[in-house]
Parts: sequence; structure tokens; C-alpha cells
Amino acid sequence: MTVALNHTDDLCGASAGELTKAFASGGLSPVESTKAALARAEAVNSALNAFTVIDHEGALRAAAGAEQRWKAGNPLSPVDGVPVTIKDIVLCNGLDVRYGSLTAADVSGEPDAPSVDRLRQAGAVILGLTNTPEFGWKAVTDNRRHGITRNPFDPSKTSGGSSGGAAVAAATGAGALHLGTDGGGSIRIPASFCGIVGLKPSFGRVPAYPASAYGTVAHIGPMARTVEDVALMLNAMGGRDIRDWAQPNIEFEPVAPKPVNWSKVRIGYWQVPCVGTVESETARHVEAVMSDLALAGAAVEEIRLPDQDDLLEIFYRHWYVGAANRLTAVNPTDHAKLDPGFLDAARRGQRYSAVERMQAEVARATYGAKMDALLERYDFLISATVPIPPFEAGANVPSGSDFQSWVEWSSYSFPLNLSQQPACSVPCGFTNSGLPVGLQIVGARLADAKVLSAALTYQYMYPERFLSLGAPWPTPARGAA
Repeated sequence: MTVALNHTDDLCGASAGELTKAFASGGLSPVESTKAALARAEAVNSALNAFTVIDHEGALRAAAGAEQRWKAGNPLSPVDGVPVTIKDIVLCNGLDVRYGSLTAADVSGEPDAPSVDRLRQAGAVILGLTNTPEFGWKAVTDNRRHGITRNPFDPSKTSGGSSGGAAVAAATGAGALHLGTDGGGSIRIPASFCGIVGLKPSFGRVPAYPASAYGTVAHIGPMARTVEDVALMLNAMGGRDIRDWAQPNIEFEPVAPKPVNWSKVRIGYWQVPCVGTVESETARHVEAVMSDLALAGAAVEEIRLPDQDDLLEIFYRHWYVGAANRLTAVNPTDHAKLDPGFLDAARRGQRYSAVERMQAEVARATYGAKMDALLERYDFLISATVPIPPFEAGANVPSGSDFQSWVEWSSYSFPLNLSQQPACSVPCGFTNSGLPVGLQIVGARLADAKVLSAALTYQYMYPERFLSLGAPWPTPARGAA
């Protein structure tokens, strides 16, 4: 049977699975879907500034190759011909990766990072690079080189970050699959703020090279509009790569999410963030989900994270020292070109002693072991993804708030970078003003398939919350609940 997808909105709203089904039946060519995605990317960029590079020539060349493979019945993978984007912080041969910085040299001649290479080998069509704050240092997306990336639900609001460009591209249909990075919430926060799905996999599940200046808090993961697409992308770019010394030396099995029986599940409800409180509308949406899961038979208990009161300082000692490490690659004569917030973070990192940094490593190890033990007791931990809704674009913290840094309002996310468990953000309805809310599902280390199974079951429960076919941009009416 021929599967036909013709209208531009259909092509841009289709999932990766829907696209490849149409490729296989002959009802759609990868070239057609790529042209639609490129056109959408240009429109999105004009309105919301999601991309730093849009590669028409390279994308169409890759799509033509995929078209021939599908016609011959020999696709390279389940994502062959599917349009993808890469965050402007991950090496992508031939494209001008600049890390959102006026100070970064052209690295377009460098080989692909392992994740990008795997996507190319799978036949994915790379549309271009998506915007990020300078060196991915914060949880909103703006920089002096490319400007502010804006929220598709309200352009006066932030998209979140640091994978904000990827989240906006996903929400608006400028590609089906999107590569993000997450060192303190940088996949999950913009996924929440833009109403999409984002997975921070278990550390090392997706190989990283070169190693991050921020060390082993940094993860690479997939972003998309559906859980199924996130799983497809994880399979395409994950696995063992000998260049990533920090990876576990194991072979990773492909993830295959399947429905979860909630009556056999024990859930730890992480209600209180490490800093501050949860905004009332966000809390209301998450509470409603927890009630539904309890009615479905899940055993739900409120929990606090181990050592929760100490985690902010432990993370600062990792993240700010990482910023100081990244600063060493910038010529001192160029420091005036840097985001002042990044420079301040790096200066703070320089003030930590070596002993203080190693004390943070020891404290992290103690906390991580306790988290592993906690996830022996519970199948999942569930929380809001972010305790607050999207706020004004161009700001690092909401105006009038008591937050001193972005880290403080991201305190549902950075603890899981310290402990390295997989964590998936899924859409959880909208505020009264039409801004997305996210729910976070956390599992034990290396239990990525189990987390995605829970996320998929959640998607089956609340399908109206997930972006699909429709208008060129998302609107609250397309998923409000």
C-alpha cells in the first residue's frame, strides 16, 4: 500500500517512522521531505532564529542518495533519508561549527563527532546546525554571534537551552530528529519549554569526542516530537566508540520501548526541587499525572534526592571549573568578545582550589552511589522537568525572581547530570497563558529502554499533548490539556 504525504505541513509534522514508511511504499521521496524541511527551517529561522547554518546543498545531496537506496529497497537504517539537525557545539564535517562564540575558530575541516558520523552512516539527512549559548554554558539560548533563539509558543519568551535551537526546530517541524547536548539540563529544559520530547541518556550511551571541557556531567542525546522518534535516533547515534574513553566498555543493545503496566511499577515522586519551589500551574499539571498513575495502579511515594541540600555547590564546582577549563582555549585578547555571564562563570571556576574540586568529586561519588541505591527501590523517579514556565527571552533568570543563576532554576535537571541516570522530558500540558510544561521520567543507569517505555506509555495516555500534524508553528490549541 502506498503511503502518501504531500502537503508541506504533513511532511514537516510527520514523524521519522511515518516518513520512512512513506519512503518504503514509494508514496514519498526523501528529496521531497528534505525540501519541505529546508523551507520550514528558513521560515523558522526568520521568525525564531533556531539555526546557525542551513545546508541546502549538502542536505539535498544526501537526500538524493537516500532516495536511490529506498527505490532499490536497500535503506541503510530506519532513519535513512530522515531530516536531522546538529547542535552548533558538536563537530560536523563541512559545516561551520562555532560553539555560539565570536572567539571560536573554523573547525569545518575536522572529522565528524562519533554521534554525527553514526547518523551519516545511517543515512540521515543533515539540514544544518542549531543555535546554542556560547560553549553551551547556560540553560537559555542567546549569544553574541547569532543572537536570541525564541520560543515558538510565544516569541517574547526563551526557548530554554542550551539546546534551544534544536528544541525550536523540533517543535516547528524543521526536521524530525535533533541532536542536543545536556550538561545540566540542556536537552530537557528546552524540551519542556518548547513542548517536545528530549532524552538525556545514561552517561556514555551516546559516544562523545572530543571530550567535553565540562567533563563527565556532559551527555549527548536525541530530541523529537514523539517518544518513538527519540528511540529511533538514540539507536542510530548510540553505541560504543573507542575514541570515547569515558564510555562504559560494553555493547549497548538497541532500545525498543514497549508499554509499561503501571500496576507493577513503584514511582518515587520528586516533588521539592533543590532550590526554590514549583510554580503553581506546573505543580498542578504534574500532580494530575501522578494522580492518574496512582489510579492506574502505580505505587507512588514522595521522595527527596540523597544529599539534596549539597547538590547545588557540588554542581557549581564541576560546571564553573569546566567553564574555566573552556576559557583556557580562548586567547586572552578575545575575552572582551565573550558572553559576560560565561566569563564570570569561568572566573568563579578559577577561584576553586584543586582540593575543593576533588572534594566535589568525592561528594559526587557518594551521592551517585546513593542514587543508584534509590533506583533499586523505585522503578522510576518522576518530577516536573523545570519548576517554572518559560520566561522573557534574553534573560538568564526570570525578572523579579530570587534566582541568582540559571543553575538554581534548573534544579530538577542538573542533579541527574551528576548521577548520570537517563532522564526523559515529555510534554505535560500548558499554562493558562499557553506555555508548555514538561514532566521528567528518570530511571536507573543504563535503563534507557525502560525510561523510554515509561515515556511511551505516558504518550499513549496523553496523545493530545504531543505535537503532530497541523499549523506551521505549534499553538496551545494543538496540544493544550
